[in-house]
Amino acid sequence: MATQANANPIAVIRQNLEVMAPEFKAALPAHVNEEKFRRVAMTAIQNNPDLQNADRRSLFGAIVRLAQDGLLPDGREAALVMFGSKAQAMPMIAGVLKKIRQSGEVAKISAQVVYENDHFLVKFGFDEDVEHNPPALDKPRGKPIGAYATAVLKDGSQLLEVMSYEEIEKVRAVSRSGKNGPWNAWWGEMARKTVMRRLSKRLPMSTDLEDEIFRRDETMNARIDGQPILAVVEHEPKNRLDALEQVIDGDAEYEEIDHREGRDDADMGEAFNEEPEARRPAIDSLIAEIDDADGKALTDIRARFLKLKPDLPDDIVADVEQRVADRGRALERGEGE
Repeated sequence: MATQANANPIAVIRQNLEVMAPEFKAALPAHVNEEKFRRVAMTAIQNNPDLQNADRRSLFGAIVRLAQDGLLPDGREAALVMFGSKAQAMPMIAGVLKKIRQSGEVAKISAQVVYENDHFLVKFGFDEDVEHNPPALDKPRGKPIGAYATAVLKDGSQLLEVMSYEEIEKVRAVSRSGKNGPWNAWWGEMARKTVMRRLSKRLPMSTDLEDEIFRRDETMNARIDGQPILAVVEHEPKNRLDALEQVIDGDAEYEEIDHREGRDDADMGEAFNEEPEARRPAIDSLIAEIDDADGKALTDIRARFLKLKPDLPDDIVADVEQRVADRGRALERGEGE
């Protein structure tokens, strides 16, 4: 049986997702069925051989993120996409608009790409508005020249954000996936999300939206001078799923902070590094539990280890990481269960 699981990545992935089912159920909103979420995720993986061969840590991390956002990886609300050898969670524009509508503060909202043969007229001022008419369906629309996002709030006020093709490409230039991946395969989706992200700063729920969708969207993460923008932070898992995500991410000490064109450093958030209070880690008992741990217990051990890690010597950190990795591989092969 272990040989079959080892030879069939789909079977191994399905088994891992079944183990994670309680975590998905805890994270998903009430209207999203946990079994349906897992089924849709498995369908996406089965239909894409690249995902089957993707780095497992990145694949499960991407699925966890979509569970927390309440988005199905069905190609409409969200998708699992490849960036190099790693999988990424990519909320689609339909998923982004869904989250905004769920806030209850927006009556209407839309984001569209504008093409060179479209009729496009913008009105700024106190009554922001846009007139956008594409040509007949049998006529070519030409090349994209920009994108816009517009919203009508419950109080009747209208908001509009317009970005030219050049402005969108500047955002793409600092994106970690700008040269390949989603920006190449999904330019329209990425352009619409980019302009919607800018509009979201003016929406009543913008802070929550930033945390729930845009900041967690790996495809929107940025680089400056070829390097990710990082802030050193202390992460305390809010629940088991947050702990699981930190384990999947591998290093919970760094969080990527997005770069937003035309905004100063204060708007990007401050980098900080607070020293944790001195602790006396019970590392011996933790090590003793590793060899007999099942999948769930190993997840708990990893979460506890992440809390203790800052206070441990390098040699102990390396030893524990190796033991945990060995146990994880053994469980994946079906040994010691």
